[in-house]
Amino acid sequence: MTRVRVTAPQSAARPAPKRPYTSREAAEESDVGQVFVRSLIRSQLRLAVVVASGFLLVIAAYGLMVALVPDLAQMRILGVPVNWIILGAALYPVIGLSAWLYNRAAARNEARYRDLVEDR
Repeated sequence: MTRVRVTAPQSAARPAPKRPYTSREAAEESDVGQVFVRSLIRSQLRLAVVVASGFLLVIAAYGLMVALVPDLAQMRILGVPVNWIILGAALYPVIGLSAWLYNRAAARNEARYRDLVEDR
């Protein structure tokens, strides 16, 4: 048996050629582009805070309702406690709806950013 030495091809040692900037990368490096990026970040953060605050309000309202009306745990519909039905039939759809609305609004913010960058 002979030993064979395996090495990487010489072309792998060369650095890849620099590609030209895209309009988005060029915009991010300019002063105006940095303003656009900061604006996008602020709008996404504002959106996240609004959605999280709304979600926390809904959760707090549910907790308050359960605390103020303790009979909900005793009441049953088809053998299932009413507070579980409220949780499953009302609260989980609100979670899904808020996630869907957040995704739509975030995509709209990013599309506006792309439009600003490409118009420059």
